[in-house]
Amino acid sequence: MNAPSLLEMRWADVLFAHWSVEPTVVDAKLPDGLSADTFDGAAYLGVVGFRMESIRPRGAPVGLSFPELNLRTYVDGPDGPGIYFFNLDADDWLGVTVARRLFRLPYYRAEMQVTETDDGFQFRSGRTHAGAPLAGFDATYRPTGDPTEPEPGTLEHFLTERYRFYVADDGGRVYVGPVAHPPWPLQGADLEIRENDLFAANGFEKPAGTPLVHYSPGVDVEASALRPVDGSSLLPL
Repeated sequence: MNAPSLLEMRWADVLFAHWSVEPTVVDAKLPDGLSADTFDGAAYLGVVGFRMESIRPRGAPVGLSFPELNLRTYVDGPDGPGIYFFNLDADDWLGVTVARRLFRLPYYRAEMQVTETDDGFQFRSGRTHAGAPLAGFDATYRPTGDPTEPEPGTLEHFLTERYRFYVADDGGRVYVGPVAHPPWPLQGADLEIRENDLFAANGFEKPAGTPLVHYSPGVDVEASALRPVDGSSLLPL
């Protein structure tokens, strides 16, 4: 990571569910300067749910923990391939407030519950953020098989090994935020979705077909401050 880390955290018990879509579906929703990244000609929309554990300023002894759920895609940008988030819902008002200010990410308040059961993990979310479209999610996911690290050149590597995200402000200026973490340990997973409003809430039609599903026990993550992709100085805190 070129810039010093600003935050430390762990992403735990992670659900990755990915649907392939035409690149034009993604490109229509991206700010200028970003384009859909593709694998064998397909772009991807991903629903990712997990427990955010002990998110804190670097070096702080304790931090916040809460569930998070996001809809994201994969893009090419001025600093290389990365992630673009359409929404990040979280069950913590302070975490949402800080993330919106420090990282300009589209975070929204939601009531969430992640419950570990004999059948895996049940993830429920209902958005409560004032002025934002309603979005509910209810699913159960269960890991299968043994964890392995994704091999370079595979679809699994394309979908998960991303070390920067992009955001744009209301004026269309694009920023990049570096992240650092070990390679993801991935397992296959079974997924039952009972409710998923994330596509509709972000102006997408529900993609056709069944998703590609993975589970990860998690990784430790460091995030650095945003900076404009035009090379000017880091954003003030």
